[in-house]
Amino acid sequence: MSILNVLLSPDRLLIAADTLTEDSANGLHSMGSNLLLIPHHNAALATRGPVDLFLDVYDLCLQKSYRSHFSISSLAREIGPMMDDLWPKHAKTADKVGRQVNQMRTKIVLGGWSRSERRMVATAYSKQSTATPTLVQPLIDSFASPRAPLRGSEQSFDPASVFGASVLQARYVNMKHGRQVAGGSILVAQLRERESRINEWDFVQPELTWPSSRPR
Repeated sequence: MSILNVLLSPDRLLIAADTLTEDSANGLHSMGSNLLLIPHHNAALATRGPVDLFLDVYDLCLQKSYRSHFSISSLAREIGPMMDDLWPKHAKTADKVGRQVNQMRTKIVLGGWSRSERRMVATAYSKQSTATPTLVQPLIDSFASPRAPLRGSEQSFDPASVFGASVLQARYVNMKHGRQVAGGSILVAQLRERESRINEWDFVQPELTWPSSRPR
């Protein structure tokens, strides 16, 4: 199921996600990116959920990013209906191989620089059933999934804090599911008005030691 954290301020956006991916059709694990940039618009897309659905959403977002009238606010309005349209195909594939559809629960976050608002903006999308539309939640300051292990803790852009929160969440979801569903490395996207970059941090467990950082 992975982890997904977002920290947002008017001039800065940070998104953290792990690199353990799971195919919704067969449940197989691999290492991949749950966090991808749309660098020419200083935006990022990240997920907590099946990677194949995420990649379909990202592909459509990337195509839309080449429109002459592109804006992050217009793209934010399109992702909810986009997920609703894509969901039946992925649910049908999962059903064919005997996977429970509730294992497809998905969260996606779009964030980046809004030229019209002159600030960073972000929106979270949650989908778990064909019967209900995608839940759309504009973000104000932060978003964490799962929230439970971080409840009562103070969110911070400090790298050690971001890393520590990710380790706590990974432990929590792995114990909850009784198997490894989060892990690999931590990818951290940091965006400002004219800057977008992703670093990879080694996912050291159980110690909350500061990871080595490798620009990607």
